This record gives sequence, C-alpha cells and structure tokens, in this order.
Amino acid sequence: MLSLLIAFAAEAVSISGTMPDEATRAALVARLRSQFVEVRDDTSSGKVSMPASWDQQMQRLLGPHLKLVHKGTLTVEGYRVSIAGEVASEAQRQQVLSELSAALSPNYTVSHKLRVVAGEQAVLDAALAERIVEFESGKASLTEPGRRLLDQMAEALLKVKGKRVAIIGHTDNAGARAGNLALSHARAMAVRDYVVAKGVDPASISVSGEGPDRPVADNATPDGRARNRRIEFHVL
Repeated sequence: MLSLLIAFAAEAVSISGTMPDEATRAALVARLRSQFVEVRDDTSSGKVSMPASWDQQMQRLLGPHLKLVHKGTLTVEGYRVSIAGEVASEAQRQQVLSELSAALSPNYTVSHKLRVVAGEQAVLDAALAERIVEFESGKASLTEPGRRLLDQMAEALLKVKGKRVAIIGHTDNAGARAGNLALSHARAMAVRDYVVAKGVDPASISVSGEGPDRPVADNATPDGRARNRRIEFHVL
C-alpha cells in the first residue's frame, strides 16, 4: 500500500515515499512547492497500490493549513492519515484538523498529536522556524544569510518585550571541546550584539555556550553536524 511522509517547518518541507507513477509524484511535489518556499523531494516512483481518487484528495490535503504546524510530520498510509507537531493555539489546532477532515473522503481516518505551544516561546519558535543562524566557518562572524535571519529574530524579540530570553550557542563535535565551548559562547554573544543593535533591550538577554554537549542530530553526517551548529532562543 502506498505510504507518504511529509516533514514540515514553517516555509520548509521535505517529502518522502514511493508514488505509483511519475505523474502522481510530480503533481504532489508541485502542490507542495506552491505552498512552501523550500521543498526537499526524496520521493520515487514504483509499483504500489493507490486508493481510489488518492491523488485528488492529496492535492486538497496538502493545503496552506499545514504551514500552521511547526516541527511536524504528516503521514499517509493507505486510508490512515496522522499529523503531529506544534501549533500556536487551540484555534489553530482545530483549524488544521478541520481542514484535513474536509479534504478527505469518509473512507479515511485522521489521528493527531498536535501540541499547543502558546505564548512568547511560540513567537520565537515561529520566527526561527528551525532555521540555522549561519556563521563563517570556525568563526563568530555572521554571514549575510545569518544577519537576514537575525533581522527577523530581532522583530520577534521585540514582540516579547518584558520577558528575559536566553541565547544559547551550540557546535558540532569537530575539534577540541574547550575550543568549541569558547566558539559557541562567542557566537551567542555575536547574536546578542546584533539584536541589541536592532533595538532589543540588552538587559533582557542572557548568553551561554554549550559547545558540542547537546547535539540534536548525528555528528557522523554532514547534515547532522550542520544542524548541531545552531543558536537557540528560550524564553526564561
């Protein structure tokens, strides 16, 4: 039976699975690209069975409501659809579930693990959208894409005015731990200095560097190491 996995976060999404034919695969990828800025396509075509009118229903299923879900996944296995992730309010959760149900025929069942992440942290998470603040290799100097992302983060930080926020730097495990701890702290300080220059109250920001001690991905792969080299923003 055909299965599909979509992982999405704000403006970025990845899709994997085996489609019954190239036309179905291309149509689904095109639908996602009409909704999201960045789409990573890991699908393929092969011999799998497809429920009646599956492709038309998937076109309706992959709508703009998915952009309300952060750190999420949408899984389709035959007639079973499940969605997981974070939303900013109970109203958004109900909207997502309503849109999913309306897109599908009664033959489908929908389950969910949608968690409401409300308040100031949700504002920062939505602005960061699982993107990485980029620095020059081995340095605490921001790249141009890094500065553009921090322009957005500064706006979000101004929205949570009155709350203290921790800016935490992390690295991968390449090199000496002591050097990585120093680099992660220096990068967090560079982020603090940048957003302060954009109007954020310096007294509202605390800074720390965790070096390689809290990885979120496998350091054995280039993609994993890139994900571990990150800046986090936490409302205290």
